[in-house]
Amino acid sequence: MRVYGKNVFKELKGDYQKIKRVYLANNFKDEEIINFIKEKKLSYEIMDSHKMNQINKNNQGIMLLIDDYQYQDVKTFYQDKIVIMLDHLEDPHNLGAIIRTCEAAGIKSIILPKDRSVSINETVYKTSSGALANVNIACVNNLNKTIADFKKEGFFIYGTAMGGINYKEISYASKVVLVIGNEGKGISPLVLKNCDEVVAIPMHGKVNSLNASVAAGIIIYDLVNR
Repeated sequence: MRVYGKNVFKELKGDYQKIKRVYLANNFKDEEIINFIKEKKLSYEIMDSHKMNQINKNNQGIMLLIDDYQYQDVKTFYQDKIVIMLDHLEDPHNLGAIIRTCEAAGIKSIILPKDRSVSINETVYKTSSGALANVNIACVNNLNKTIADFKKEGFFIYGTAMGGINYKEISYASKVVLVIGNEGKGISPLVLKNCDEVVAIPMHGKVNSLNASVAAGIIIYDLVNR
């Protein structure tokens, strides 16, 4: 997988063995990064900046070749207090933004479905600004089975959808799975049915919904600050 940018590189420094090769633009001037590459004897190559821009315009002069993302076993999340589940999110920018929000809020575990969902790709790495290195992602075959498994482990499942209880009025359980729906369709009907409680953000303007990552940010920070 190819990923780009200084923030991504800085987050990967703690596990630099994942970096297979570094490509630096011929006008790259960040001495801290250059010195680290040389100190750790990372394989690197100087590339013409115009050629790098043709591959990806938002590269900040550095491109990394790394292993494909290794998903975690969802059962390792049973020890957490808060887990985020994303119900068939499609936009990698939304996923990257949610990962960044989770990392900033201290939430370490996110669940994705394997089918009809965005996966971890170069756009997600870039949008998360390197936060992906500090968050664990599990990819599961069936969200509803996963919900049932988490309920057996003592988790309370909260879905996010219009018509739910005002998020400010929710009294959260001690172990939480928070489900965020698809950008257009929201949470799928069966997943919503399997939630223990539905949480909503009141809308006071003319639009009736928020971007998935914005809605996730509002509820996540309310949740962790209780």
